Amino acid sequence: MLRVWFDCIFSLPTALITGASRGIGEATAKLFANKGWDLLLVARNENSLKFLSDELIMTGRKIRYKSIDLSNPNAIKPGFDELIEKDLCPSVLINNAGVAWTGELLSMPIDSWQWLIQMNLTSVFQICSAVVPLMRQKGGLVINVSSHAANNAFPQWSGYCVSKAALSSFTRCLAEEERINSIRACTLTLGSVNSSLWDTDSVQSGFNRDSMLSVDQAASALLYLAEQPATQVIEDLTLMPASGAF
Repeated sequence: MLRVWFDCIFSLPTALITGASRGIGEATAKLFANKGWDLLLVARNENSLKFLSDELIMTGRKIRYKSIDLSNPNAIKPGFDELIEKDLCPSVLINNAGVAWTGELLSMPIDSWQWLIQMNLTSVFQICSAVVPLMRQKGGLVINVSSHAANNAFPQWSGYCVSKAALSSFTRCLAEEERINSIRACTLTLGSVNSSLWDTDSVQSGFNRDSMLSVDQAASALLYLAEQPATQVIEDLTLMPASGAF
């Protein structure tokens, strides 16, 4: 443990990004690496992480990755302990990984409900519990990627709305408790983004993806939040498609 604390002093700026193998997470990893950040990358697909890591090493930055199944609560703490045990400790933690499920709320199978809450809320709690204590010595920033569904009720998306509303509340509570430790916490609230989420089996939608935000726009917003000076915090940044909510 002493080595982790020691190394944290000398490894800034470093970002830890979950859901890094595709979509917003992949775009964010590429942008941050090209802007001079060292990276700790987490996703379930190890092959995709390795391919991305090999590409990003060409930027000259330190890149480390770990395949962790965030849907398995027993895998999270051991996985993150192993990821951060060497010479990199994050100054910014980006909880980007998330899932969605469409269908009537009260017809949602209990295993789908538990999977959704684990991925969108409980895993964030577990990750913060593992990572934030290591950031306290020098201070840091937690960015939780949320959705405008946190503040609205959309039919067929109710489970997702509930999970994101809880995530936003969790972020505010985390910010209040960790302020004394020089840890800031904020949310990036996104409207619809043309990401790989729409290609998953748990989402059925006919929305026009051409009108959505791009993953690069979301990544740029994350970099903007990450680059805020330690003396201030943008508590929530909301980014919507110009066409509005859909």
